[in-house]
Amino acid sequence: MKKIIGIGNALIDILLQIPDDSILTTLNLKKGSMQLVDEQKMSEILEKLKKFSTKMVTGGSAANTINGISKLGGITGFLGKIGNDETGRFFENDIRENGVNAHLLRSKKPSGRCLSLISPDGERTMCTCLGAAADLQVADICPEIFNDYEIFYIEGYLVQNQELIRHAVALAAEMGLLVTIDMASFNIVEENLEFLHEIVEKYVNIVFANEEEAFAFTNDSPVEALNKIAEHVDISVVKIGEHGSFIKAGNSIFSILPVEAEAIDTTGAGDLYAAGFLYGLANHYQLDICGNIGSIVASKVVQTIGAKISDDVWMEIKCQILLWQSKQFAF
Repeated sequence: MKKIIGIGNALIDILLQIPDDSILTTLNLKKGSMQLVDEQKMSEILEKLKKFSTKMVTGGSAANTINGISKLGGITGFLGKIGNDETGRFFENDIRENGVNAHLLRSKKPSGRCLSLISPDGERTMCTCLGAAADLQVADICPEIFNDYEIFYIEGYLVQNQELIRHAVALAAEMGLLVTIDMASFNIVEENLEFLHEIVEKYVNIVFANEEEAFAFTNDSPVEALNKIAEHVDISVVKIGEHGSFIKAGNSIFSILPVEAEAIDTTGAGDLYAAGFLYGLANHYQLDICGNIGSIVASKVVQTIGAKISDDVWMEIKCQILLWQSKQFAF
């Protein structure tokens, strides 16, 4: 089994279900986007929403993915930065309990938080106050961190720190790791388009994108975007929500059917799809099986609030994966 290390923003998610999208208009937030805010702005938004009940869980895109891989039985590590506070300790304890090897650094800033506003149709709009997470620096990424790992997973939200990511992907590629990136959000792609093209074309082996992110990256439809991305990487994956996903490697294209689910919150759907896919890849499964595992895990997480899946449901997922064991082959 290949070992996977992820790098991302170590965050606590504040989950809030809104009754309608007019609240997004009032807060001047574009539905489905992710906006960075400072501590003052976060406090102002939370004050306006104080009449609504919230739920707090550990989050951060890459952390969700790495936790998911570990829950499936994978061998994982996570690199991020937290504050020396109760929020940071909560984050660290949680990922350790999930079996993740925690490569966590400390900052003098408070630990990061992400407010996820969940619309009635399950779409989520996020406001993120990075805090300590934003203090991750080039000097924090040393060769020793990548020892014993074969796959390096990056959340796209980190590309706003271009110097950090350029250094990290170059070092990981130099050490022979497969470099994987999830595009994160269409507005992140739009704002960092030139840089994303640079690192994808030079260093990245596997790209995950939903159809909006793929369009922002290529200005094309899902299948054409899949083909364009595949010109530069070993494996390209374009997810099309309730319609499934497409995977391309070389001249082979796989169309992955969706798993029917009653979605109440799409938070973590892409993160957990990547978790299922990379777990399959780490176990040398065929790419269509990797995609199907991703689809199953994603279908489970959208049926709950937040990106946390119960242990009982993880057992159900693992039982379904066992049915495909005989189809695996060395990739």
